[in-house]
Amino acid sequence: MEAFNYHQGELYCEECRVDDILKEVGSPVFIYSKKSYVERLAAIREAFDVVDPLICFSVKSCPNLHLLRVLHEQGAGMDVVSGGELYRALSAGSPASNIVFAGVGKSRLELEMAIEAKPFLINVESEQELERLYEICLAREESISVGIRVNLDVADPNTPEKTATGGRTSKFGVPLFGVVELFKKYRDRKFINLTALHVHLGSPITSALPYLQAIGKLDSLVGEIRSQGCSIQVLDIGGGFPTEPDSSANRKNLAVLAKEICSRIKPLTESGIRIVIEPGRSVSADSGILVSRVEYIKQGWDKKIIVLDAGMNVLIRPTLYGSKHFIWPSIFQDFSGPWTEVAKLNGDTNSEQPDPVDIVGPICESGDFLALNYRCELPPEGGYMAVFSSGAYGMSMASQYNSRPRPAEVLVDGGTFKVIRRREAYEDLVKHEIDDTDIP
Repeated sequence: MEAFNYHQGELYCEECRVDDILKEVGSPVFIYSKKSYVERLAAIREAFDVVDPLICFSVKSCPNLHLLRVLHEQGAGMDVVSGGELYRALSAGSPASNIVFAGVGKSRLELEMAIEAKPFLINVESEQELERLYEICLAREESISVGIRVNLDVADPNTPEKTATGGRTSKFGVPLFGVVELFKKYRDRKFINLTALHVHLGSPITSALPYLQAIGKLDSLVGEIRSQGCSIQVLDIGGGFPTEPDSSANRKNLAVLAKEICSRIKPLTESGIRIVIEPGRSVSADSGILVSRVEYIKQGWDKKIIVLDAGMNVLIRPTLYGSKHFIWPSIFQDFSGPWTEVAKLNGDTNSEQPDPVDIVGPICESGDFLALNYRCELPPEGGYMAVFSSGAYGMSMASQYNSRPRPAEVLVDGGTFKVIRRREAYEDLVKHEIDDTDIP
């Protein structure tokens, strides 16, 4: 059974009725399925099993401590890109030996924090960063394992421009032509164990071809580096794996993708190289939904406008990336089945289609929308709309814009649920700006 289903017209997460959660927690709210987190991580592990990778969950996709603990308990490591994410990963119980630290702009303070924690790997993105790291290690007389993130000039043309990170115009990584010289320069530097290469092409990567192109270039690069007397022990190929809402289809598609990738990687593992992968959205996106109350349904010039209590302040992906989400009322006639079946029915051009509407939020911006010209069942005012596949880059990118408190987060486990992040109050908006004694 899927994590999110309709039963006799009512939306459930696992065995919990979504409207029961709303009665207790309020709106808007992100609701996550523990079952889905566990199963989607397991699908990735199964797909890549032949190369036995260290699987490091991309914390930026959904950084709640409770969810990180779920993944840690399932054996996942963590991929972090800031001191704050490193703090979260450690606080969730993840051992530093299972953490990789990437990010293009690490501060001196963050590097010092990392050196103290001793992660499995720090992936540096420039010679300047590598030199800063060396100076800190030298001053502290502490060693650290280091990889270089390589810009291979490989990109998937189907990846959105704002989430493509592997092309030559990207800010990420060291251009391929400069990597061998860096290994030679730092080969004998004390305290710097430079033995890894890192790539991340973007998200989502829709086919195996970009990965195969990248691995081919890395294979040649490994040979060049080793010919200079340098060691390569780890290859971090990043993440960006696509995801499907239907868990069965997702598992099958992952297996096909991973089989092609692993066939190319396997010879490298046989030469003694450890593989790291960094799934994020492929675990979290379809494991969570956003549910938002319908404040008004108003008539515009040409169509109806559904105004929700959540907008770009809660889920900015539609505005920022142009991402598309399936959005539907939490109560839908007497339908029973996975929400994906509702989506299929709604996409049937032979059936009667509702008139298009705009689904917008309360923010004072014209760009504040969750969907435009969207065909969906009209909910009643005061009812709720579920935004599916919104478990990734939702809460992690939420803001207090327009001085609106950020929403609650809930984790469902079978027939029980718990609040894993309380809803912010108005007091939270100002608590870092004034002394407590100044609050009226």
